[in-house]
Amino acid sequence: MHIICTKAFHLHKILDATWTRWGRRIPYLLVGAPITVIVMIMLPFTGSFGFGYGSMTAMVYAAIAIALMDLFSNVCLAPYKMLAGDMVNEKQKNLAWSWQQVFGYAGGILAALLPYILTKVGIANTASKGQVPATVIWAYLIGAVMLLVTSLVTIFNVHEYDPKTYAKYHKINESKQKVTPSLWKLLKTAPRSFWELAIVQLFSWIGIMYTWTYATGAMANNIWNTTNPASSGFQAAGNWYGVMTAFYSVAALLWGLFYAKTKATQRKFWYSFGLFADAISIIIVATTHNQWVALIAFALYGIGNFTINTLPYTMLTTSLDGRNNGSYLGLFNIAVCLPQIIGSLASFTIFPLVGNSQSMMMIIGFVAMVIGGFSVAIVHEGK
Repeated sequence: MHIICTKAFHLHKILDATWTRWGRRIPYLLVGAPITVIVMIMLPFTGSFGFGYGSMTAMVYAAIAIALMDLFSNVCLAPYKMLAGDMVNEKQKNLAWSWQQVFGYAGGILAALLPYILTKVGIANTASKGQVPATVIWAYLIGAVMLLVTSLVTIFNVHEYDPKTYAKYHKINESKQKVTPSLWKLLKTAPRSFWELAIVQLFSWIGIMYTWTYATGAMANNIWNTTNPASSGFQAAGNWYGVMTAFYSVAALLWGLFYAKTKATQRKFWYSFGLFADAISIIIVATTHNQWVALIAFALYGIGNFTINTLPYTMLTTSLDGRNNGSYLGLFNIAVCLPQIIGSLASFTIFPLVGNSQSMMMIIGFVAMVIGGFSVAIVHEGK
């Protein structure tokens, strides 16, 4: 997790320092997208190159492919976040960040449904030992094509500001915008909202992490009356959680369409609203004995998930001067990683104290999310 945070910061810092004839962010998309596509095509064929089932060669190949996909997907996706901060004004940021998330959730829903759809049209969803089912292979291939096409659409249609226009648009000193401060200098001069939002992120991401980790076990116990991971009831809970995940993605997409039309002056209200909605969904899933109630509750989780992945970044970028947006967004990723590290380490102590109850761990996540909702009040947005 620490490596991911550090990598994200350095990538965003480099993005800030790049000014070329092709733009500031687009060059990284030109490199990241094709390589990510190649790796996406390679990965599902791990079992088709004759490495041998479970062999060290096969595992090394898969590990390298996954590492490359992680690296270059960051290189590919980071420019999209930077472009939203670079090229829209404060009144437009609600719309820009919302639509970015809406398309992200739409892609996630399609990705989740593709194997099911492909199975329905007659493509085999089983394979011999050591092979990957054809439905998974085709899902990867379709995803690779969509990534390439959408990246090319962005590359050929988005025209970034040149340094002079960018400086004028963001009202910064053009002679200073190429100077990239050190990590410590950035932290020392970070806007107040950077630290305030980090506090909100601390509590909200612990709530999210404990939901991810313990929801299946809590539902297995409360709804299917089992704590045995090998039981059919536990597997049913896991399958149902997958359905809930697709459902909350739909809810998040629809909420994003609504939020895009809200006023920029109402961000703090909607930020708190989303966190409290998330908290309600967590407590319901942690305690209900009805799978349909859990499903419906996850609509609120979708609202919260959209909020946590949109509002902090919108509020942070409105508090920056435009010169080091990428570096600060990279640093802000620590406010996503660090809470998960803290929550994970704390769980080793907390879990035994609550009698190894996964429902109780979710309730602790609920408390953390509520605290996060109230903490939004301390945030001072703006430069």
